[in-house]
Amino acid sequence: MTHLRSLREFIAALAAIGEVNEIDTEVDWNLEIGAIIRRSYDLKAPAPLFNAVTGYTGTGFRVFGAPGGLSGPEHRLARVALALGLPAEASGRQVMEAVVAARGRPGVPPVEVSAADAPCKQNIMRGDDIDLFAFPTPLLHGNDGGRYIQTYGMNIARTPDGSWTNWSINRMMIAGRDRLACLIPGPQHLGIIRAQWTALGEPMPIALALGVEPALPYAGAMPLPEGADESHFVGALFGEGIEVVPAETVDLSVPATAEIVIEGHIAFDETVEEGPMNEYPGYNSDDASPKPVFHVSAVTYRDGAILPAVAAGPPVEEDHTGTGTMHAAEILYQLREAGLPAASAWFSYESALHWLVVSMDPDWYETLGIHSGELARRIGDLVFAGKAGFGVPKVLLVENDIDITDVNELVWAFATRNHPERGEVHFPAKPTAALSVYLSEAEQHSYRAGKVVHNCLLADRFPKESRPVKGSFANGWPADIQQRVLTNWETAYGYPAPREQTRQ
Repeated sequence: MTHLRSLREFIAALAAIGEVNEIDTEVDWNLEIGAIIRRSYDLKAPAPLFNAVTGYTGTGFRVFGAPGGLSGPEHRLARVALALGLPAEASGRQVMEAVVAARGRPGVPPVEVSAADAPCKQNIMRGDDIDLFAFPTPLLHGNDGGRYIQTYGMNIARTPDGSWTNWSINRMMIAGRDRLACLIPGPQHLGIIRAQWTALGEPMPIALALGVEPALPYAGAMPLPEGADESHFVGALFGEGIEVVPAETVDLSVPATAEIVIEGHIAFDETVEEGPMNEYPGYNSDDASPKPVFHVSAVTYRDGAILPAVAAGPPVEEDHTGTGTMHAAEILYQLREAGLPAASAWFSYESALHWLVVSMDPDWYETLGIHSGELARRIGDLVFAGKAGFGVPKVLLVENDIDITDVNELVWAFATRNHPERGEVHFPAKPTAALSVYLSEAEQHSYRAGKVVHNCLLADRFPKESRPVKGSFANGWPADIQQRVLTNWETAYGYPAPREQTRQ
């Protein structure tokens, strides 16, 4: 695996395959950057790198948009795959297996380097010099409550007893030269750690690292067990620890190659208005409310710092590729640990993470000796009980004869295999995320709502020798005819070369 150790190495790797679009024309931080990022998602265009931002020309500061968006058909998951050390053309199934394999290995802790060797220490702001507006933070959406500097960085916090360091992604909005307004949901790990500091009547020390090495945001999105350190998981993924350096004003270590590091404390008894901001379900938000205040005590940054930016909204953007990929991998790991013959798992990005898809080995019925309804019940009990399934409202359960990363095959399988009357297993009043627009106000405030497994399995409905077979190119014609068609596709038939491999 290739360990890209900085955002700049990641950008260079993407540029080498044509997946970066450098924009030298001056672009306004006020909405224009956000609109370009959103348009790039819609077109699956290369990631925009804004080299000249209105009001910041001459500073050297830049903005990098859509760091985890989808790419064109030649390498659809290139930004995800390269971030996790895989080739740009890796499939979703290969991404899943790489993450699950790392999940089963012991963690590797970070390696501390000297401040002299840490690019993030090239410039330091303290005291009256602190000015968060010095960076070209975009106002991303027309309805946003402010400029969100934290859309794709790492919040680093530790429990008061020092036993657990958590790395996570939660949005943060600039509330002043030295203040941030922070979304910190209580059920999330950052909220659990903050509650421990609040119980002591003390503010929580925190470091916000922006523009980190590309695997870290994926680790921060992974629902590891309480007490696990996400930086150790990245070490397990690559077989070597990430490089860190002590922060300036808080007792925390931060990524040495980060573009910007913001340090300080989150108050336990002070709030400021935060929001609205669009989120992963994909709808314009109008929800603003008081949120905890982050008081900044120092900012360190690289020369010509690059700020990553995500314009959250309808699929597909980083909420879907980051959270979806890593939550699916954790669920796949748990299913296999429970002895269930899961072939793979995947969040349908296009569903805005509302469909988790689990595929089973073709011989699941012979292996387990239970009917699909019971298997659906077991899978639902496991998925909906844990942190990884907290945000999962709907599970689609299929056999492994379809590519579950292809939304077209998924829709076909769901439509043709799920019985409209007997194909659902319901799970009432389960813990849930609060952002889905179909939830009632009571469900949003209680974090509890009904969930469902849609049973699309076929193996227990037919004798093994007469189970339905997908009438695909691979299954519907003799091998010699298939080969003749493939050989003649361009030369004899006059078709252009296919842009992606034929689905099996």
